[in-house]
Amino acid sequence: MSVKQDKRLNQILTLLSERKKMDVSALAEALDVSQVTMRKDLDALEARGFIRREHGFAQLNAVDHISSRLAYHYEEKKRIAACASELVVSGDTVMIESGSCCAILAELLAQKCDSLTIVTNSAFIAAYVRDYRHVQVVLLGGIYQHDAQCMVGPMVRETAANFHVRYFFIGTDGWSERFGFTNKDALRAQAVRDMASACDEMVVLTESEKFSAVGTVPLNIKEQPRMVITDAACPPQALEILTAQGIQVIKGDL
Repeated sequence: MSVKQDKRLNQILTLLSERKKMDVSALAEALDVSQVTMRKDLDALEARGFIRREHGFAQLNAVDHISSRLAYHYEEKKRIAACASELVVSGDTVMIESGSCCAILAELLAQKCDSLTIVTNSAFIAAYVRDYRHVQVVLLGGIYQHDAQCMVGPMVRETAANFHVRYFFIGTDGWSERFGFTNKDALRAQAVRDMASACDEMVVLTESEKFSAVGTVPLNIKEQPRMVITDAACPPQALEILTAQGIQVIKGDL
């Protein structure tokens, strides 16, 4: 994929995140390309599961579908993931949970490392890097959640207990001064806690806007994160609180 096409794909995802649904001709006009070029770009996005097309329109997948979450603020997530990838070298084994930013990290690591083992509860991530034959994926067992495409439940804890890794990368749905990082789903939150017992260092990957949202389920991992990688718009108050807790905050788009 060329640099120009990669830029166009990011622009398409941004437009669809804002407008939800657009016809092919409007997208082509917005990006100043031919409809033939636009259709090729949409083919590429559809093949990766980001969008679906019908009757001349393109739109993101269902709201809770991980592909839709991946497309939302894709450029920011990619910069955050690129920063996180600097922590990992060829030959490492890392644990990655089922977040959209985490999926982008998995692909960047697959592109960067000559050999790599990824331990994950995300069937989406396993499929996302399936073409990188030098990457070994260990998929933890559990109950399959269809939209999130991840494994949850007590089997996650049982299978994660067989591993020890330095880094465990997680995403988050929100944060509050009182509860710390939060999730919208109790089973996914429990999966994070269960997987955390296998790591030395937990790294949270999140866009800055999550610091203004509060999920309904506290992750209860206040003592575990050692690093948060976010973007330049991280609120000063959150930065101050996290730093006071001994957590290193890195702004990945600087």
